[in-house]
Amino acid sequence: MPHNNSKKNIVSLEKIKTDFLEAIEYKYHGKRNIDIIIKQPEFTSVCPMTGLPDFGCITIRYKPDAKIIELKSLKFYLLQYRNVGIFYEHLVNHLLDDLVKVLEPFYMQVEGDFTARGGITTRVTAVYNPKAEIE
Repeated sequence: MPHNNSKKNIVSLEKIKTDFLEAIEYKYHGKRNIDIIIKQPEFTSVCPMTGLPDFGCITIRYKPDAKIIELKSLKFYLLQYRNVGIFYEHLVNHLLDDLVKVLEPFYMQVEGDFTARGGITTRVTAVYNPKAEIE
């Protein structure tokens, strides 16, 4: 049986640093609500079972309160996942938790739309909506 080196370079989720994320003051706070949609169509992470790369599009939708995300900082934050072994379902929840902690938005949704693996595509959505009940 051949030796599997693909798992050798998997990085732990604990290596992800949230201090990359920089919040900027939303200058229209209290004056105007807006919807922000950010897409990262070239997201990569690693399958924790096989060590093979996973590819997908991450979409972040949110209604800011007092802070918005600085996009360059978000880019560097997301790049950290390149070698992290993580399941899709855990990934979108982890992204959502980190972004909510930094931005404290009125509402946020993180969606991962992942390319086919073995003929199966996966789309996972996690939502932060403090005014709604958990379903």
